[in-house]
Amino acid sequence: MFGNSNKQRISVFRSNKEIYVQIIDDLYGTTLVSSSSREKKLHKYRKNKTELAYEVGKLLGDRAKKLKIQKLVFDKGKYLYHGRIKSLAEGIREIGLKF
Repeated sequence: MFGNSNKQRISVFRSNKEIYVQIIDDLYGTTLVSSSSREKKLHKYRKNKTELAYEVGKLLGDRAKKLKIQKLVFDKGKYLYHGRIKSLAEGIREIGLKF
């Protein structure tokens, strides 16, 4: 799965404890924005991993909005679209980004 100049790619990595997400410009091979559950400002949301993934998605969405990124391609990789991955996507969509 690749993005293009109009739609950048959201890449997700999920470990047993954490979740990492980044927006990648595939044309240049650079990371534009990233967020993870290890960030200090998200430590107050340490209720469960699904709620934390939702907050990570909202944080990524805010950072992408500042860069005027609107349309994205969601690359969930090998993970099923449920649980933390679904919660992450809902957090990104709540900010107003489309994929």
